[in-house]
Amino acid sequence: PVVPPALSSEPRGGSLSPARLPPEHFLYQAKCDCLFTNGTERVRFLERYIWDRQQIAHFDSDVGRFVADTELGRRSAEHWNGDQEIVAEKRAAADTFCRYNYPVLPFLLLLVKVSPTQSGSQPHSHQLVCSVTGFYPGGIEIKWLKNGQEQTAGVVSTELLHNGDWTFQILLMLEMSPRRGDVYTCQVEHVSLRDPITVHWEAQSDSARSKMLTGVGGFVLGLIFLAPGLLIYLKNKKGEWLRAGAGHQGVSGGMWGWRGSGGSGGRRGAVPSEGLSRSVGESGPAPLFPGFTGSLSQPVEQKVY
Repeated sequence: PVVPPALSSEPRGGSLSPARLPPEHFLYQAKCDCLFTNGTERVRFLERYIWDRQQIAHFDSDVGRFVADTELGRRSAEHWNGDQEIVAEKRAAADTFCRYNYPVLPFLLLLVKVSPTQSGSQPHSHQLVCSVTGFYPGGIEIKWLKNGQEQTAGVVSTELLHNGDWTFQILLMLEMSPRRGDVYTCQVEHVSLRDPITVHWEAQSDSARSKMLTGVGGFVLGLIFLAPGLLIYLKNKKGEWLRAGAGHQGVSGGMWGWRGSGGSGGRRGAVPSEGLSRSVGESGPAPLFPGFTGSLSQPVEQKVY
């Protein structure tokens, strides 16, 4: 990049002047950012030029040219805009640099978790810990709300921790003395989010918690005792079905052992394939027993004379 004349250490006269020398410690740097929306649906390339912690010029792919942010960067921006090859290269960077490298970027998943812990400072005091992990870049805003009101007293935050994969994590703790019905909310705002993430935690009394634990324990014990009883019931039921099947065969043979009257012309032991609902005489269907119209479910002993 072109260094603006004000930063040059050599004056127009050709000799060095101590008054025109740059400060002893200074830094000139360029930073590139790729901003993604809905994956690669919309990609923005942003390159910023910084002199000693102050941005003097930048290139924005949405604008399509270099823009001077201070008078110090004006000459550099004009020079770069006059070179069509440089401008074309920067305009294409959204595709050649950002979209091209998107598949190898780490998959970012911002997670927010709220968990209560016992605090040792007071007997009945507790802490709520809001854990936020997997976010990039590091700028993030986290708030604690109680029943919709922001809490500032008793709030302690850890330092921003690097995960080693470009992502960060942070913990925000809230000292509290909860009452039944109080709703605490951890609200997280980040540049990667369209809307803030809110995670709620509702306080419960000790008696309510005890009742809930008792109910869960009773439910588990009920399942333990129900399983053997159900197995015994199914086993007995299976035996009844087997005995009922044997009884049906005996009744079929007895009922259909004789056809006709007086025992003449009949043949014992013939069982028709149609089963028990087959008609006995020529007058149409008849029940197995007088007044019986249902089906047999228990073994029945029938004598034939």
